[in-house]
Amino acid sequence: MSNKVYIETYGCQMNVADTELVMGILKKNGYELTKLADEANVVLLNTCSVRENAEQRIYGRLGNFKNMKESKPDLVVGILGCMAERLRRDLVEDKKIVDVVVGPDEYRHLPELIDVAFGGGKGIGVRLSRTETYDDIIPYREDGLQAWISVMRGCDKFCTFCVVPFTRGRERSRTLSSVVEEIKQLSMRGFREVTLLGQNVNSYLDNENDFADLLAASAKVDSRIRIRFTTSHPQDLSEKLLYTIAEHSNICNYIHLPVQSGSDRILKMMNRTYNIKHYLGLIEKAKRIIPGVSFSTDIISGFPTETYEDHVMTLDVMRQVRYDGAYMFKYSPREGTKAYKMEDDVSEEIKTKRLQEIIELQQQISFEKNQELVDKEEIILVEGKSRKSDQFLSGRTDTNKVVIVPGTDNIKEGDFIKVKINRATSATLFGDFVEFVFPEDNEIALTA
Repeated sequence: MSNKVYIETYGCQMNVADTELVMGILKKNGYELTKLADEANVVLLNTCSVRENAEQRIYGRLGNFKNMKESKPDLVVGILGCMAERLRRDLVEDKKIVDVVVGPDEYRHLPELIDVAFGGGKGIGVRLSRTETYDDIIPYREDGLQAWISVMRGCDKFCTFCVVPFTRGRERSRTLSSVVEEIKQLSMRGFREVTLLGQNVNSYLDNENDFADLLAASAKVDSRIRIRFTTSHPQDLSEKLLYTIAEHSNICNYIHLPVQSGSDRILKMMNRTYNIKHYLGLIEKAKRIIPGVSFSTDIISGFPTETYEDHVMTLDVMRQVRYDGAYMFKYSPREGTKAYKMEDDVSEEIKTKRLQEIIELQQQISFEKNQELVDKEEIILVEGKSRKSDQFLSGRTDTNKVVIVPGTDNIKEGDFIKVKINRATSATLFGDFVEFVFPEDNEIALTA
């Protein structure tokens, strides 16, 4: 009888891609996948260490599995990913809940480490690698429309607030040919959107090929597949990359460009290696080169020593750029980072107040930007039924905006359709079907 494995994934899209990688490795080694924890004899949590609340959720979930273990003593519980090395001692030795701990660069050894746990031992593999890219491993993906492809691993930037270089190691890139081959396979299976992932995709390098070359090669595989990417670091966003986005109609006109703070002083303390003048220059250049480009960003509120004036500078940048969306967080110290040694001197009350001001401003800007699209036509990829009603379909524009349209029998998941927007909120556009759209040979061909 084969072993059944159940996996829960927490955190970023990188972790989603890693889970698919792990499932590919386990399937190849005879494991069955199950979506029910009760059916499994191996339970794995793919974890995130980036923010404190993610870790707290993991601890809560492990409490549930501890109860399961009491009634099912042979159950193997494992922690994968970013929390593995950081909390190994606490999870394995002190709390004794976990049998397997595997870091992001040791997934190849997961089957044998699970075997160690079945034999009564502890399966530990947490070493970081300077070379592991899993280039030769085919991730296990269920059929669908969207896929996330990890094109590089690790990060060399060492922002003072970030644990990634310590939990995921240093930067290394996959070969361009392996990424292109993976997209070809996805094309044959009918996927319609691919997101290229990296902690800092702009740093991608395979011999002479940089990220712009990878993006262009990916776009040429199939003009019916939209190409997205995340995350970009402002230091490495090249003009060549902007022109590449502009040249290919199936590369989405959407750039996630984290600013983190509007204060040069705070950016220097964060080791972000750019200033606001440079950042705003990039935004202007992108707007000039890519008509209709949209931006989202990351903002941290309440970094150590942040003053009210620093906070106001962040609000000013938001007003200047006018982001389409933002991921906004209160600063939380992460053990092992340089910022952890700084005094966390902004009170929780002030962090919350400043974050609320940031959120309210972003909602206002998003609302105003979305109102500008009313009575305009947009092309969307239909992703499925709306979450609120089966009578409506949901899709996204290439600028990453969610659009809701009335469902009809002839519109199906995976269709590209042109929609006329009739109303908008800060988060969602609403529209009516106009016609079907088929991207062909990197040109948009319309069929009534």
